[in-house]
Amino acid sequence: MHVDDTALYRTMEPNFLKQLFQQEFTKIVAVITKGFGLQYIEIAEDIVSETFLTATESWQKKGVPANPAAWLYTVAKQKTLAYFRRNKIFAEKVIPELQQNEQAEDNLEELSFSQENIKDSQLKMLFAICTPAIASEAQIGLALRILCGFSIEEIAEAFLSNKETINKRLFRAKEKLRSEQVELALPSEKEIVNRLDNVLHIIYLLFNEGYYSKTQNQILRKDLCIEALRLALMLTAYEKTNIPKTNALIALMCFHSSRFDARQTNEGDFILYEQQDENRWNQQLIHQGIHFLGRSTGGDELTSYHIEAKIAQYHCSKDDSSEKWEEILRLYDRLLTVNYSPAAALNRTFALYRVKGAKAALLEAKKLNLEDNHFYFMLLGELYRDIDRQKAIASFKTAQALAKTSLEQEFIQRKINRL
Repeated sequence: MHVDDTALYRTMEPNFLKQLFQQEFTKIVAVITKGFGLQYIEIAEDIVSETFLTATESWQKKGVPANPAAWLYTVAKQKTLAYFRRNKIFAEKVIPELQQNEQAEDNLEELSFSQENIKDSQLKMLFAICTPAIASEAQIGLALRILCGFSIEEIAEAFLSNKETINKRLFRAKEKLRSEQVELALPSEKEIVNRLDNVLHIIYLLFNEGYYSKTQNQILRKDLCIEALRLALMLTAYEKTNIPKTNALIALMCFHSSRFDARQTNEGDFILYEQQDENRWNQQLIHQGIHFLGRSTGGDELTSYHIEAKIAQYHCSKDDSSEKWEEILRLYDRLLTVNYSPAAALNRTFALYRVKGAKAALLEAKKLNLEDNHFYFMLLGELYRDIDRQKAIASFKTAQALAKTSLEQEFIQRKINRL
């Protein structure tokens, strides 16, 4: 068979393999683990890694198959079958007293990579990972690895840590899943409400890490945001999790995602909201945000996701009227009563500045006293700009020292230069 070398080169480039790995790693691990239990999660990871190694070697020689995903599923199933058969021989001949997991053997014949089973497996994996038995930081790490297909190096960078620390953290988390005998199943109707709060919170944190990233010297990591949105959309396929607050979170992420292309220059420099080109906002995502926000109004519970989504919707309009900022300020006041956070309080102060001016906002800003937050000092710099230029410069310099990435430091330096 003739292979188009040019097409093969394009298809085998690292970005293609990386994206395929992230997409299919999570599906295959979830399906195998659903079939045989969480005690085999690390075996499933190893099988998928071996499958991709086989794919890389085979595709370089023979070319990429017409359906790469189906090829991976077939090879992964073969490797899973081979593993359990080897394991059975070992159990029978080397350690006779070891009881083989007969249920796992039976599940081999039922190992299905249908779209329905993949979605069901991933949804159950999401709830298993978000068990209260595991600390929040470990939950995010497991979600990035098992549900988003991120490498250990990428997770280490996301946590500003190293590979050894992350490997130990993930190992302990998986051990906890085993020791607590967490099942890969949806919680009961009584438990699902409480567990869903934890699931939504993990997705929210994952999106926030992408929306304002401290990793890879990037301010925006779209891959993290896309994965968070994908996980949230998975929840809408199940009646018990397709509820108003789930849709409110999806709306929030859609509104924020709509402005991705306008937030940065082609060189990666950050663009302030006021300077963004409205023509680069994704109108389809804005309409999707409006759609999901409408679906979120059916219940009697007002969550922080509802309020933040409504604020984000206002930011999808270049209307700069006082009425708009007064409504945003009112929403922040409501948000702080529902779920107080320093970030929300800081954003409320900026809204207060737009409504009542710099002096009124400065009085509120000083009460926050967020001494380790560079956004706080950036806001002080803006508020002092027309009041006390020296204090403005000093505030920006403090912000620059606290900034996590060189891109931000350069951005703040330009502000200092203009002053």
